[in-house]
Amino acid sequence: MRPLRDWLHEYALSHSNPTNKTVHFICVPLIYFTCIAFMYCVPLYTFAGGFTVTLAHLAFVFIAIYYLLLSVPLAVGMILYSVICILASMGIQAASGGYLGWIALAIFCTAWVFQFWGHGVEGKKPSFFKDIQFLLIGPLWVLKSLLWRAGVHVSE
Repeated sequence: MRPLRDWLHEYALSHSNPTNKTVHFICVPLIYFTCIAFMYCVPLYTFAGGFTVTLAHLAFVFIAIYYLLLSVPLAVGMILYSVICILASMGIQAASGGYLGWIALAIFCTAWVFQFWGHGVEGKKPSFFKDIQFLLIGPLWVLKSLLWRAGVHVSE
């Protein structure tokens, strides 16, 4: 498996413009949330007590394993954010009367428009055009960058 240091270095090469970075700090977490929200809309199994396991719960396990293999400290942060995303999805689904998917779609499309605009400002293509795994590296890059700005230095 490729070391996280290499992934983050390559990701940073197309995310050095301050405007593009700002767009990514906002839009990457939103896109990650919407992906969780979309998967939350797919029920897999409902227990007798009423709790429903969704595709988001299943994906959470695999995403957590992937991140743990790359970096335990950053994985902890992403696991916490994933739990927040699942809880937010539950709340939005209940409060919206079942419109979570539509709300997520609106956020998803808007965030991607801004992402592509940011890359236009940067003058470089999104990293995931080269390797789809960058879609999971982006959230780690944002988390690591935000932690660094807060004075928390996480080694890769």
